[in-house]
Amino acid sequence: MNYFDVLILFIISFASSVAFTYYIRKILIGANVSDNPIVSEHRHKAGTPTMGGIAFLFSVLFVASIYFKNQYILVTSLIMLTAGVAGLLDDLIGFKVKEYQKLIKNITNSPLTIGQLTLNPGEEARAATPKAKEVVDDLLAENKLELLAELPIKNEMGEIEKIIGQLVIGIFLVITGTVVNLGGFSLGPFVLIGGTTIGLLAIPVILIAVIGAINAINLIDGMDGLASGIIAIASIGCALFGFINGNPGAIFVFTLLAAVSLGFLVFNRYPASIFMGDTGSFALGAGFATAVLVTNIPYFGVLSLAVPIVSVIISLIHRAKIIRLPVEPLHHTLNYNGISEKKIVLSYWLLTAVVCIIGLLVDYYIFI
Repeated sequence: MNYFDVLILFIISFASSVAFTYYIRKILIGANVSDNPIVSEHRHKAGTPTMGGIAFLFSVLFVASIYFKNQYILVTSLIMLTAGVAGLLDDLIGFKVKEYQKLIKNITNSPLTIGQLTLNPGEEARAATPKAKEVVDDLLAENKLELLAELPIKNEMGEIEKIIGQLVIGIFLVITGTVVNLGGFSLGPFVLIGGTTIGLLAIPVILIAVIGAINAINLIDGMDGLASGIIAIASIGCALFGFINGNPGAIFVFTLLAAVSLGFLVFNRYPASIFMGDTGSFALGAGFATAVLVTNIPYFGVLSLAVPIVSVIISLIHRAKIIRLPVEPLHHTLNYNGISEKKIVLSYWLLTAVVCIIGLLVDYYIFI
């Protein structure tokens, strides 16, 4: 394999991502398509253009039109386009306000119980749960709380609708017939799909992988450069894994993902001048899962996304009421507790890099 071709691919992908992000950002600013964060620590970001993930779609389709003979790039780009359209629909629905939630502050000298949350003196929180809403008005009338703002809560697709949409994305990947091996295991019974044999047992694995990756990246996308930086680092790690193991397909497709993520990061790093929205997080999550599956590196692929996966697990434990977070997900809780956004993002990036490096060293010195 000519590694000069990899360099050319990276340059084309990075340059197109920067160009399309700049172009989309300019359009979104002109159309006043902007975000309105509900997390109190991020209210200063209101007005930042969102749905910037549209730039990912333009970028990967541009690259795919050049490298259309590369099956890994072509399939990953098409799945990213499918996922991006699903995310775009969710973003558009989100422009309709569902309700306004009161942002309140405890102005007493003692803790106040508001729903499931105990608000210490001087702390702020949203009255989001039905129990909290029941007591807030009375506490405001008693001058125990101060009303800081009424935050618009966007409308969202229902959980069932989201899962169905994500299942469709996974099914699209299944019917390409490009996932024929998974981690060296036999895939069991075979059926013929598009002239290519694929194990029936692989189908649920593919669907779970796509849905899991989309939700992991969607959840982690809550701070400037967090999701795009993690995908860039994880993709670089996967490309190096492909290099170590003589897997040229992995090198090419993860070079593409790393480059478009870094190109977007030019504008998305702190302080971000554009957000990717669900359009971007859906596209990146589905694209990463697709690249992992079609290049058959499931173990390292999961390892490289360890940080978002752990974040999802913590959120699920919180929703099961085993633990209690003042703000969900974990990175917002850390910010709520006084850790700066820049430190949190850098820490998450560093953790992702360390996990990838450890995985590469173990693979090289033990399994090669």
